[in-house]
Amino acid sequence: MKNQILFVASECTPFVKTGGLADVVGSLPQVLNQTDQVEVRVILPLYQEVIRNWYEQLEWVASIFVPVGWRNQEADIFTLQHQGVVYYFIGNEYYFSRQGTYGYYDDGERFVFFSRAVIDALDHFDFNPTIIHGHDWQAGLALAFAKILKPQKQLQTVFTIHNIKYQGIMPVDAFDELFNISRDHIGGLEWNGLLNCMKAGIFHADKITTVSPTYAEEIKTPYYGEGLYPLLNEKEDQLVGIINGIDENEYDPMTDDYIVHNYKFSRAKKKENKIALQEKLGLPVDGNVPLYVMVTRMVEQKGLHLVQAILDEFLEKDVQFVLLGTGEYEFENFFYHAANRHKEKLVAYLGFDEGLARQLYAASDFFVMPSLFEPCGLSQLIALKYRSVPIVRETGGLKDTVTPYNKHEGTGNGFSFTNYNAHDLLHVLNYSFDLYHDKEQWHCLLKNINKSQFSWKDSAKEYVNLYETMNQSSLVSKY
Repeated sequence: MKNQILFVASECTPFVKTGGLADVVGSLPQVLNQTDQVEVRVILPLYQEVIRNWYEQLEWVASIFVPVGWRNQEADIFTLQHQGVVYYFIGNEYYFSRQGTYGYYDDGERFVFFSRAVIDALDHFDFNPTIIHGHDWQAGLALAFAKILKPQKQLQTVFTIHNIKYQGIMPVDAFDELFNISRDHIGGLEWNGLLNCMKAGIFHADKITTVSPTYAEEIKTPYYGEGLYPLLNEKEDQLVGIINGIDENEYDPMTDDYIVHNYKFSRAKKKENKIALQEKLGLPVDGNVPLYVMVTRMVEQKGLHLVQAILDEFLEKDVQFVLLGTGEYEFENFFYHAANRHKEKLVAYLGFDEGLARQLYAASDFFVMPSLFEPCGLSQLIALKYRSVPIVRETGGLKDTVTPYNKHEGTGNGFSFTNYNAHDLLHVLNYSFDLYHDKEQWHCLLKNINKSQFSWKDSAKEYVNLYETMNQSSLVSKY
C-alpha cells in the first residue's frame, strides 16, 4: 500500500504563485506520484484568484465549522484533479476572497483558521494520510494542530523550511483569542514572547527538511538562523537538506514557446536568441559581446548592494547587462538611473514579464545571482538548463548546485565567490569575461554545463526514502 502524504501549503503552481514555494509544491507531488511508494495530495487556501481561474473544475466535498476564538467560521472544502495530483481547497469568503495572498493585517488569524481547517477536514476525505507535510510558516500551525488534536503515532509530521526569514509572528494574546486549545500547548508556539508559526512547525515536526544541504547547516548558525538557530540545533538529528529541482517540462529551451529560437545545446541558436533580444531591447546588435543578465526580486537578499557598488566599473568593459525585476525603491531607482547613464550597455526592465524572463535565460551568456543568502534558488538551475553560466555567491543552494570553474582541471559549471564583498563579485565578473574570450576554456565550461542535471527525480527519491523511514518507525512505535 502506498504511503499517503498530505502537503499543506499557502501557494502552488498553477493555481497561485508569489515565489519559489509555489514551484516546489506544484512540481514535487507530480514526480512523487509517479513512484510506486507514495501518493501525495495537496491542500491550499481557496483564494479569489483560484476561484476566478478554476471555478468550473472545483467539486464541493463538504462544509464544516472551524472554531476561531469565540466564533465558528465556515470552511467550504473543494477538490479538483490536475496532472495526476488531487488538490483540496479550504474556502472562506471572509479570509480568502481578497486580492492577492499575503500582506494583510490579519494574516496570522487567516492561517490559524486555515491550519485548523486542514486538520478538521481530514475526516471528510477519501484519503487517510499517514504524514502531514507542511511548507513554510503558513502551514506550521497545521502540524501543531495535528499533534494536539490527533495525537496518533501513525500520523506523523514533516516541516519544510523554504525561507526561515519569514516566520509568521503574532502577539502572544492571540493564543487565547484564536486557538481554542489548552494553554498547556503554548510552549510549542511561543518564541521570545511572541507566537511564531515557523517555530510551531519546527517544534511539532517529526522530521524537518530544508531546500538544500548547505542551507540546513547555515540555519543552525546565528548569522542565517533568524533567531531560531538554538531550536534547530536542538533538533539537528531530525533536520535534513534536500536540494530542490526544476520542472524540466516547464523549463525546456527545446520546447519553450516564449523564446524565438528553440535549442538544446546549440551555441549558434543561443547566439540567435541573443541577437533577437538585443533587437527587442534596443541594444547594439552584436552576437559576440558577452551578455550578463539578472532576473530577480529587487531586495537586499539578492545581492543588489554588491551590484550597485561595482556596476559602473564593470560596464567599462565591452559587455551588455540586462536586469529584469521589481522591488524596493532604492534598487529600482539605482538601476533606472544606471540604465540612463549606460544606454548602449545596460537595460533595466522594472517589472516582471515571464516571456521576457525566458528570453533572457535563452539569450544570456551569464546569469548573475550574488545573493546574501539563498535557501535553494531556482533561477540558477533554470539558467543551467538554458545553458547560461551562473555567477553566484557560495551560500545555501547556490553553493550546492554551482561548482566554480577550474581552468587547470577543466571542472566546474559556473563561477562563484565566498565573501559578501563587492570587489570579490567584481573579480569573478572580470574572470568570467576573460574566460569567455578564451575559446578552449569557454568550450570546456559549456560542455560541463551540458552535463548538469537538476530534475525533481533525484530529489523525489530522497523524499520517498525519508517518508519510508518515518513509516517504518511509526510501525515499530505502534507495536
